[in-house]
Amino acid sequence: MTRPMPGAAGDLADEHPDIWKAYSALGKATADCGPLTDREKRLVKLALAIGVGSEGAVHSHTRRAKVDGIEVAAIIQVAMLAIGPLGLPRAVAAKTWIEDIDD
Repeated sequence: MTRPMPGAAGDLADEHPDIWKAYSALGKATADCGPLTDREKRLVKLALAIGVGSEGAVHSHTRRAKVDGIEVAAIIQVAMLAIGPLGLPRAVAAKTWIEDIDD
C-alpha cells in the first residue's frame, strides 16, 4: 500500500491521477536510466532541491533520505557542498530546512 502524499502534490495526485501516473512513470524511467545507487540518487535529488532553493523539496528529500537510512551527517554534507557553487546564504538556508525534519 502506498502512503498518501502530503500537501499540494498529494492534492494533484488525487485530482488528476492520469497526470500523476505519467509523472511517476517519468520519475521511474529517469531513476533507472543509469548506474547510480539508490543512496546516490537520493543525495543528488536533495542537492538539486537545494540548488533551486525549494524548501518543500528539501524537506521532502531529507525526510525520504532519513527513511532510506542515510545518516544525518551525509545529508548535512550535501548542504555544506552547496557553499561553493551556490553561496553561503543558500547553503545555510538548506541546512536549516534539513534540520526542520526530525527523525
